[in-house]
Amino acid sequence: MVPREVHVNSVTIGGDRPLVLLAGPCVIEDEEVTLRIAKGIKEIASTIGMDLIFKSSYDKANRSSLHSYRGPGLDEGLRILRRVKEELDLPLLSDVHRFEEIEKASALLDVIQIPAFLSRQTDFIMEVAKTGKTINIKKGPFLAPWDIRNVIEKVTFTGNENLLLTERGTTFGYNNLVSDMRSLVIMRSFGYPIVYDATHSVQLPGAGGDRSGGHRELVPQLARAAVATGIDALFIEVHEDPSRALCDGANSVSLDVIGSFLAQVKEIDQIVKNGGL
Repeated sequence: MVPREVHVNSVTIGGDRPLVLLAGPCVIEDEEVTLRIAKGIKEIASTIGMDLIFKSSYDKANRSSLHSYRGPGLDEGLRILRRVKEELDLPLLSDVHRFEEIEKASALLDVIQIPAFLSRQTDFIMEVAKTGKTINIKKGPFLAPWDIRNVIEKVTFTGNENLLLTERGTTFGYNNLVSDMRSLVIMRSFGYPIVYDATHSVQLPGAGGDRSGGHRELVPQLARAAVATGIDALFIEVHEDPSRALCDGANSVSLDVIGSFLAQVKEIDQIVKNGGL
């Protein structure tokens, strides 16, 4: 089944349109670093001809440890994201964790993301959906792919059909996630664009004790496999120097290497959507 098209400013996701990139650092660390990364990703995406939505979090409220870096907070984070939007003319995606954030965040963001661990929170999901903005819901690692139908109903019950669904792996034992590529096909059959989060899918949640681990060297392989199933967008966490990232560095991709495998996945996407696979 070909999913409906979802429009985010000038970017169209779904409907067998070309693959879209959702990319940026896990969390806003510094204003100038954020702008440099956004500019770098935009240049790469433009070079290979891929539409881009910039993503980064102003507050990561679900960190492993109380002492983990969470970001600059709502007001300062939105100020920095506004600068990215105005100076680079990029659509914005960020996640909300609390009811109190929804009004301010929705005034700026083009895509509001529901974090994986809130993907069953009925009242919260419906309140975000009432903004009318495009909603990206990350499927919790505790959900089966067919369970996402219940999540879809919570959004569409409000009258909002602007919905993206993201797969980011399923819990497999302790501190491990596994991507079942069948879930991408199953979820896409429900009629909404599917995003594959290739970086959180290689995360090892809590494996570092007070932080997550990960296998960022496996991101290109999983991204290629996911795109071959016919997904609509690819979610990638990108950093200038992942080894020094303040959040999720172990599963982030370096800005220096992302271009090469994005060119590969674009070719795979073209083959799949032209009926070659």
